[in-house]
Amino acid sequence: MRKIILLISLLFPFIVNAQEVNIPLPKNLPQTHPRLLTGPDQKPVLQKLVENESWAKEVLDGIYKRIDPYVAKTQKQPDWLLSRLMMYWKSKATNVYINGGVYTRADGEAPVPTVRFGSTRGVSSPIKRPKLEDIIPYMDDTKGVYFHNTAKAGNPLEWVDQSNVSGMNIESVNNEILRLGRDGAFIYWLTGNEKYGKFAYDVFNTYMTGMYYRNRPYDLGNGHAHTLAGMSTFEVIQEAILPDLAAYYDFLYEYIRKKDLAKIAVFEETFKKWIDVTILDGVPHNNWNLHQANIILPVAMILEDSKSYADQKGREYYINHILNVSAPRQWAIPRLMKYGYDFETGVWNESPGYAHSVTKEFMHFIQNYDNTFNQNLLPYTPVMHKAVKVLPQYLFPNGMITAFGDSYYGELNTDAIKDMIRMAQKYSNKENEATYTAMYKLLNRNASAITQQAKPAVQVSSFFTQKPLQVKSNIEKAKLSDYVTPTFYAPNVSWLVQRNKYDSKESGLMISQYASYGNHAHSNGVAIELYGKGYILGPDLGIGSSYFEKPYLEFYSQFPAHNTVMVDGISKYPEMLSNHPFDLLAHYPVSGKKDGYYPDITYSSVYFLEPESRSDQNRFLSIVSTGETTGYYVDIFRSKKQRQGDKFHDYFYHNLGQQLWVKDANGNNLDLKPSEEMAFAGGHLFALDYMWDKRSAKTNGNYTATWKMAMPDSNHVYMNLWMKGYEGREVFTIKSPPVKSFRSNADFPYAVDKSPALTISARQHGEAWNHPFVSVYEPSTEKEGKSIESISSFEVQQASPDFVGLIVKSKSGRTDYIFSSVKDGAVQYRGMTVDGTYGVVSEVGKDFTLFLGNGQKISAKGFTIESAEKANVVLSCNNGEYYFTSDQPVLITTAKKRKVKMEPADYKLIKL
Repeated sequence: MRKIILLISLLFPFIVNAQEVNIPLPKNLPQTHPRLLTGPDQKPVLQKLVENESWAKEVLDGIYKRIDPYVAKTQKQPDWLLSRLMMYWKSKATNVYINGGVYTRADGEAPVPTVRFGSTRGVSSPIKRPKLEDIIPYMDDTKGVYFHNTAKAGNPLEWVDQSNVSGMNIESVNNEILRLGRDGAFIYWLTGNEKYGKFAYDVFNTYMTGMYYRNRPYDLGNGHAHTLAGMSTFEVIQEAILPDLAAYYDFLYEYIRKKDLAKIAVFEETFKKWIDVTILDGVPHNNWNLHQANIILPVAMILEDSKSYADQKGREYYINHILNVSAPRQWAIPRLMKYGYDFETGVWNESPGYAHSVTKEFMHFIQNYDNTFNQNLLPYTPVMHKAVKVLPQYLFPNGMITAFGDSYYGELNTDAIKDMIRMAQKYSNKENEATYTAMYKLLNRNASAITQQAKPAVQVSSFFTQKPLQVKSNIEKAKLSDYVTPTFYAPNVSWLVQRNKYDSKESGLMISQYASYGNHAHSNGVAIELYGKGYILGPDLGIGSSYFEKPYLEFYSQFPAHNTVMVDGISKYPEMLSNHPFDLLAHYPVSGKKDGYYPDITYSSVYFLEPESRSDQNRFLSIVSTGETTGYYVDIFRSKKQRQGDKFHDYFYHNLGQQLWVKDANGNNLDLKPSEEMAFAGGHLFALDYMWDKRSAKTNGNYTATWKMAMPDSNHVYMNLWMKGYEGREVFTIKSPPVKSFRSNADFPYAVDKSPALTISARQHGEAWNHPFVSVYEPSTEKEGKSIESISSFEVQQASPDFVGLIVKSKSGRTDYIFSSVKDGAVQYRGMTVDGTYGVVSEVGKDFTLFLGNGQKISAKGFTIESAEKANVVLSCNNGEYYFTSDQPVLITTAKKRKVKMEPADYKLIKL
């Protein structure tokens, strides 16, 4: 029964399809031990492998090298290793008490020493565990534990209260000892050498007998922590030692039967109690189910059939619990899948890093489960095909995934695709094999006929890993456009992407826009990430620190750490599991559309209710392509309180770079003065006090901001921002805490994770609906320069007060007239008329484009287009030829007053 430890690693979180189905249990469960990583018949095969394969001999020699010094110590002093277990050696406590995430005390008395509970949850601490050699044998003192204090010079060992120990330092001592014992059990099984059997059994017996008498931890506050804790640590998902203990028992089974048969019942009852708590506690509606299943399944597999136990709770019982039976805090696969996956898009309802991990681990589970049981679960989990194929939608043009919420930027992990290929190969599904092989070759730069594996780790599991993946060389790699589209909307995480030229790292543009819906979300309103010139220039700042620490809770997860708008300094709602999505009002092109669209303009309009201040917010975003390698972003953010009384609205934007400067419309530096107005003082968010070096200037005029990321080759990267001025506007430059969403500084010319995030904030005193934040962003490089020559705004009499008009002139001679409104109604300017959410009239020479977004009329260049229903319409004239697309029937009146009725159509050449 191979790879079962990994199998569980995916079980819980996703095996279901839109209907809840009953997944049949595997048949012909093995009746002998070992059965997890291997079977009894594989021993001679492995022995021969070690004899004939140098890598196998190196792994085995490495295991011997790791454990033999300890085996030698125990032969001289039998209790040398087991005495260093973290146990209640003297008190023999049975009951453990916690207060939230903090260890409090233990009481009760068992007939034998019991297992000490773990370190305090979440927060960091300078108290660190010593090496095994430095641990006091049979340590159990009212003074606490004798650990290193790294806050003092020389890191001295000293007695500290257990509540001051965090980071799984206590558990890690036990886990290290138990894994040494597991290695000894494996060597005993492989060689029959009794000294390794005794070495392994003494540790295992001490620990498992001690856990047999331990009770489930109790939270003195009767709070949430009571439903999270496992038997050995504060979170059931952190019981990573359980799969190792299962393998430990599996390899040592025959030794136990021979030396102490009565202990079989004790050990198995301990295992059952432990995974019963794992089922009882936890969080069912996110990735915890996956982690818990990863713990439950290996343990279930080393138990006997259900009929062997008086309570009828054996292997089948626990496997069925994973596949089909839901507990309040541990959902079965169908229920979890129905909750977590969007069956239309394949998106998992957590932030990108967690969503990708879930899909990867679940595909590992399906593949490893199949290896063990020869049972293909994909027919029961068809959403997994969408879940794998949707992964490229998360990509920026530089190949990094988006990182909103609790995520990090990084390359797309292709393990789930590899597992799809393995499954297709095993079941001779040539169509799936071709699909996923082409996808794998597209997304994995190192894909080849045989995917090489790294040198095997010195671990028992290395003997039982799969062979390298073999991919067919005659299958061509796919195109990015097979998977990535100009717009993509995932409602179950309130995330919308716009992009163009996405197959070009240097020229591509992309907006990632998100609110807060699903798990591991931040309190960020309607926030964005912006891309340009090979970099995610306007990033999400990331997690910052542990979820339980103040930098995360007070800054990184809050509005001012994001590219968003905060109202009255108070905008806030629950981070982590959040239920604050935006409403998608309109967008172009249709989400997921792969062809037949006008390629040079995308847009979206969303509505968001900011709950703390009860404010209406509307964010309009567009990408306008002006040439083969040029384009810009339009961002119009309107915000107002429903009950009026608006104090101020703050527009935040953070960009990469070592320099930032702000200038007025004439190119003069704004006279920015030190200011403490943007601060916690006044009843505002703590987050504002994490920012420093705040300088501001009040201005009614237009202004610009420029970020410079100085590059070693002098081809510096810039983000150029133009903002429209309004009465009551104040501009701030700010230094924010560093960007922590990049795992490495390797791709940057400076230490991004240690340098302040250079931030601009536009504060609108009073409402910001009729005085919105109107921005145009253009990424550029030193070598190419800016493509925009000038930006200006225009006013229209009798237009709705929320109306915004812009004129963007490019150095190429192109001029774009931009119309934006929330309220319906026709707006006229210089012979142009637009009645819609968005209008763009572009002209360069005799060529022109009329773009109408979510509207009923656009008129310019002698043409009028009208629709009875709100429509997205494009009419372009290129070299005297006309191109058209619309999603509604329209009437076109030409310059010669000819009327032409057009039915909905993809973008195509027409005659007018």
